[in-house]
Amino acid sequence: MKKLVIAYSGGLDTSYCAVSLSKEYEVHAVSVNTGGFTKEEINQIENNAYKMGVSTYKNIDAVATFYQKVVKYLIFGNVLKNNTYPLSVSAERIIQAIEIVEYAKSIGAKYIAHGSTGAGNDQVRFDMIFQTLAPGINIITPIRDQKLTREEEIDYLKSEGIEMSWEKSKYSVNKGLWGTSVGGVETLNSEKPLPSEAYPSQIQKNGEEKITLTFKKGELTALNGEENIPQINIAILNDIASKFAIGRDIHVGDTIVGIKGRVGFEAAAALITVKAHHLLEKHTLTKWQLQHKEYLSSFYGMHLHEGQYLDPVMRDTEAFLQSSQNKVSGDVMVTLKPYHFSLDGIISKHDLMSAKFGSYGEENKAWTAEDAKGFIKILGNQNKIYQQVNS
Repeated sequence: MKKLVIAYSGGLDTSYCAVSLSKEYEVHAVSVNTGGFTKEEINQIENNAYKMGVSTYKNIDAVATFYQKVVKYLIFGNVLKNNTYPLSVSAERIIQAIEIVEYAKSIGAKYIAHGSTGAGNDQVRFDMIFQTLAPGINIITPIRDQKLTREEEIDYLKSEGIEMSWEKSKYSVNKGLWGTSVGGVETLNSEKPLPSEAYPSQIQKNGEEKITLTFKKGELTALNGEENIPQINIAILNDIASKFAIGRDIHVGDTIVGIKGRVGFEAAAALITVKAHHLLEKHTLTKWQLQHKEYLSSFYGMHLHEGQYLDPVMRDTEAFLQSSQNKVSGDVMVTLKPYHFSLDGIISKHDLMSAKFGSYGEENKAWTAEDAKGFIKILGNQNKIYQQVNS
């Protein structure tokens, strides 16, 4: 039979795809772990995959790849879409698609399937990666092509003897290294917030807790003095901060397919890391570095969201972001509180707020009063000339 690789999550859509496609293809199910999977969950997904009739199941651990290829640059760029959302899920999809298509090529599969509908962003991200990296592989999308309803999928699976609990949970949750998305009836309209119970992490701690984040050339290398690789530090930070129910919000934005969308999310580690990193940059980068980084980082985040990860301009932007981090090293002190956090300050040998040059608004040690008057006079020349000519 013809080999087909399916991006398998274990949910209703991909289960329908696995069962129906196994009638015609030799189906190889693949899950890509970009954070959030426990060993028990992986085992359960594997067991369910074989119940759906797949020939093989593989779980690819891509947490390190996800960090190195995407998350690292989101931190370097302090990327928050619409100044809110750390691109938790959209960033994951890119790496998942790349890993799946590479696996398909490695086993000689000529077909790839995914369970996306025709109404969302993921269909664009998956298809663009697949058709770019493997133009000779055919893309199969039963849910999109057949315009299937949830009820039709359940009825089909029952007719095939697949009796599982397909009751739709009140909230859909997608957990990964860089955050957890939360969708529900409240996110389908514009006026209602998600209730507290919709978020996977409930508050467990009151009071305050102080932590120290250590960055080396922009990467999170230690927490409270304990060194580890960045992706593990992110996971540990999330465990600590989520007990305060930090990182909850709702993102409103434009989808790739041209409609507005709302999604709830919980991303304690992502928000703390980005804000702490940005504070350190404010102390260690020049005015012009900060200015140019801001619009290039926004460009990078938008193109990543839109599925344009493979365009070479993304590698160009990553090179700039990497170069900008050469002096972004030091400690950032943070206070965790119920539902929020505060940035207390930084310690860095690269801190440009050096007292030997003066204290802002207090005193200067590097220029005279006459120097200041001359500087201001020349600085104002352009405005003065314009006003005199055009008054």
